[in-house]
Amino acid sequence: MRDDGLTAPQLVCEVEALRPESRRADADLDLVPETHGRAEVELDSGQDHRHLGRFGLVEGAQPPEELDSRVLDPRQVHGIVRVAHRVEIAEACDLAVHERESGHAKDGIDAGMAGDATRRSVHAQPDWLRQVPTDRRLPEGLRVVYTGCGTSFHAAQTGGEAVQALEAVLHPPDADLLVVVSHEGDTPVTLEAARAFHGPKWLVTGKADSPLGELCDEVVVATPAVEQSWCHTASYTCAVAAIAALRGEDVSWLAGAVEEALREREAVSEHERWLIAGAGRDWPTAQEAELKLREGVFVAAESHHTEQLLHGYLAAVDESVRCFVLEGEGRAAERAHGAVDALGVLGCETTLVPTRHPVVDIVRFQLLTLDLAEARGVDPDRIRRDDERWARAAEAYR
Repeated sequence: MRDDGLTAPQLVCEVEALRPESRRADADLDLVPETHGRAEVELDSGQDHRHLGRFGLVEGAQPPEELDSRVLDPRQVHGIVRVAHRVEIAEACDLAVHERESGHAKDGIDAGMAGDATRRSVHAQPDWLRQVPTDRRLPEGLRVVYTGCGTSFHAAQTGGEAVQALEAVLHPPDADLLVVVSHEGDTPVTLEAARAFHGPKWLVTGKADSPLGELCDEVVVATPAVEQSWCHTASYTCAVAAIAALRGEDVSWLAGAVEEALREREAVSEHERWLIAGAGRDWPTAQEAELKLREGVFVAAESHHTEQLLHGYLAAVDESVRCFVLEGEGRAAERAHGAVDALGVLGCETTLVPTRHPVVDIVRFQLLTLDLAEARGVDPDRIRRDDERWARAAEAYR
């Protein structure tokens, strides 16, 4: 509840249409307490709404003369929605509604909230996953190795044998086929890795034309658009799904499972240290969860292989650390339960997380990143590159 003296008419509402195949998107605000009015938005069929539509409007503001193709014309909004506090009802009506102080809006119109790009990507995942290509398969009988950097490396690990791109530069893998993963196909070290490998190469990416695409024999475009947030979420899950499809896995159920996962939220806490442990198929998820928390919230998150955690790493863990242990199956699950017991002895707040698939399991941590960033007043969209120090640090290694 707001208690800062701001009046409701000075609030801006945003609606994110998460179902572009729907011709009409109605925000059923009757579901939300202390809300007045109703927003009804008609999507313009002449615009490109493959990803989503949104509007931002201050009461009494004039619509802009020029609109981005993904932004809904405010003249199509019937009535101004006033909300007493931020609400999200995406799961109830396929929309997300947020409020923000109009003083933060550029010219009072369509100035995004902190984390807007990441939030839109997270909630667009079910739709994007339904568009992941499933019509190609990797050749049978070949030894395939996967590579990438950062989030793309975590996605690469879900395919099987994977080598970080710099390692693939230093020692090109002994393989019949290299599958390269890259958000936009222009990651410098990944390009080096592709050039160093002299066999056939396939690219999993979000962009059809790119320097890496020119080097590769096949290009699999995993997303319907290039994700705008630098805190990658949808591009990660779509890449993982595309890799699974290339390996012959049925991925048709993943969109529905992610929709379910988007309904669950972890409690926000004041912890500054976070730990995620996992093994087997869950190891990439643990690493990606760590990365989301570090780049999106700037907290000291760490990931550990479950068994490694039990071999010395516990010495630097105490009750100040918030912990998650990915359960897995079989022997991995047995060791995960042991890790939970050990962390409990140390006084750590610990959650044992049942796991199904890397695409589904990461959603919990994407949402946690959004909620922590919002609670702490930080913007995950540019992974701290909007701060001059971190921008200079990024330039220092290019």
